Amino acid sequence: MNPNDPIVSGGAAVPVIEADPALILGTARVLVVDDSRLMRLGLIRALNALGVQSVSEAGNGREALERIRVESFDVMLLDIEMPVMNGIELLLAMKAEPQLGRLPVIVISSAEQLETAVKCIEAGAEDYLPKTFSPTLLRARVMSSVEKKRLRDLDAQRVLELQTEKDRLERTQRRLDEELAQASHYVQSSFPVPMNAPLKVDWFYQPSTELAGDAFGYHWIDDDHFAVYLLDVCGHGVGACLLAVTAINVLRTGAIPNVDFRDPAAVMAGVSNAFLSEKHNDMYFTLWYGVYHAPSRMLHHASGGHPAALLLSPPKADGTTLSQQLRSPGMIVGVMEDLSYDAQSVLVPPGSRLILPCDGCFEIVDPQGVDATFEEFEEFMRQRGAHADGLSDLFGWAKNRHGDGPLDDDFSLVRVEF
Repeated sequence: MNPNDPIVSGGAAVPVIEADPALILGTARVLVVDDSRLMRLGLIRALNALGVQSVSEAGNGREALERIRVESFDVMLLDIEMPVMNGIELLLAMKAEPQLGRLPVIVISSAEQLETAVKCIEAGAEDYLPKTFSPTLLRARVMSSVEKKRLRDLDAQRVLELQTEKDRLERTQRRLDEELAQASHYVQSSFPVPMNAPLKVDWFYQPSTELAGDAFGYHWIDDDHFAVYLLDVCGHGVGACLLAVTAINVLRTGAIPNVDFRDPAAVMAGVSNAFLSEKHNDMYFTLWYGVYHAPSRMLHHASGGHPAALLLSPPKADGTTLSQQLRSPGMIVGVMEDLSYDAQSVLVPPGSRLILPCDGCFEIVDPQGVDATFEEFEEFMRQRGAHADGLSDLFGWAKNRHGDGPLDDDFSLVRVEF
C-alpha cells in the first residue's frame, strides 16, 4: 500500500497527510493578510520560492474574514497593525465562529510588536514570524501549520463521519423500536378480551422482550363447546412471535382441514403436522388445548410438551382450595410428522377455576441460582387463584423471586371460572 493512498473510512476516501514536504507545500493554500501591498508581494514571492503555488491576499482583517468564511485555506499569514480590522480583532472574530477555528494563523510582527504578538497567540494564533525572516524559518512555520490544519481537517472529517454514522444508527434504532412497539401492540390486540358470561375468563401477559413467543386464546366453537388454549414457542424475538401469532390464528379460526376442533387429540395432531419444525426454521412450540362441553360440564384436554393446567376446586367452608393437575402425555408440537396425542377428560364442578400457565410462570431463578418449582406455583394458586388480583399477584411473586431486571422468560396465563 502506498503511504499516500487515501484511507477508506465509512465508505468515503479520507486523504492522508502527505509525507513529502514538496507535496505539502505544493498543495498548500495560503492567505496573506497585510495592509501593505509591498509586504504582501514580498510574502507571496517568498512562498512561491518555497513551492507554494496557491497564495491569496487580503488588505485588512475584514476582507480576510469575508474570504475565510467562503474559501478554504491551510494557513493564514497575518499582519497585526491594519486599518478597518486589525490582527487581534480578526483573531477574536474567528474565535467567535467555531467553524473558522481550524485555520492556523501565523502572526507577522516586528521586534517592537513582540508583546502584541504574544497577545495574538493568546487570542488563537498558532505562531509568529518576525518581519525580517529567513526562508528556512518561513518554510518551517508554514509546513508545521499546514500539517496541523490537515490533521485537524482529517479529525473533523472523521468526527463528522462518526456522527453521521451514529445519527444513521440512531434513526435505524428508533425505526426498529417503533416497528417492534407496533408489532407488540398488534400481538396484544389480537388476544381475546376478558369475558364475564357465561364463563368468566381473564388473563395476564408480560413478555420478557419486545416480542414474545407466547400466545393464547379462547372462543366458543358452537353453543355447547368452549375452547381454551395456550402455546409457547421456543425462544423469543420476531421469529418466535410470528410463529406464535400464526399458530394461534389457526386455532382461533379452525383453519386445518378435516380436523374436528371439538376433539383436543385431533387438534394436537393436526397442529403438529401443520407446523413441522423443519418447515419453520427448526422452531417448535408446546401447546395445551382444552374444550369444555357446557351441557355435561366435562373438560376434554390434550397437550404436547406443555406444563399442566390446574383445575382449582371451589373454596371449601374453611377457605381451603384443592387443585388437580391436568396434563396428558404428548410430544412437543412439530418435532416429527404424524404424531398422535391422547385426550383426557375431567368433570368440572360449578365454581371451579382453570389456570392455564406457560412455563415462565414458575420456572423462576432467584439471584442465588435456585429454581422455583411447579409445586410452589401450584400452592400459590391454591391460595390466591380465586382472588380477583391473583394473576397479577403471581407476577409480583415471580418478580420478587427473580430480583432486578426483566424475567428470563415470557409470563402468560389464562384463568377460566366455570
